[in-house]
Amino acid sequence: MPWDLKDYPNSMKNLSKLERKKAIDIANALLAEGYEDDRAIPIAMSQAEKWIANASVAEKSDFGKEVAPTKHDRHESKGNPELIAADELVKYEDGQWIVIAKGAKQASDTFERKTDAVKRAREVAQNKGSKLKVYGQDGTLQKESTPRT
Repeated sequence: MPWDLKDYPNSMKNLSKLERKKAIDIANALLAEGYEDDRAIPIAMSQAEKWIANASVAEKSDFGKEVAPTKHDRHESKGNPELIAADELVKYEDGQWIVIAKGAKQASDTFERKTDAVKRAREVAQNKGSKLKVYGQDGTLQKESTPRT
């Protein structure tokens, strides 16, 4: 069920107004991609928090001026439904650690340290309800787990 600034998940009530607006926008887009409510909400909240932490003052100001998300906004599906439940992988490529969904063409995140990549991949796998697979620099599977919330 899509949300707006007047009707949103209870778990978003303690977010700042701007962060809540971003989370609702992201959650509605995830719903359009085929995510279930219980998966879209934590992913959207996590991504909104990350956006708030990394967006410039100008980006935040511009987003704050945009029209608030509504329950009837149209979101074009541009994702790959198979990736919704795909395992999250941590691999070493081109001198950095990447977090990538199995079958994806590009990494969702990159890190200098493996521990940071594993932490992020664990969060994503928990949100998706998928497995986490961690590979060594040589490409061998080192660990496989199902992160719990």
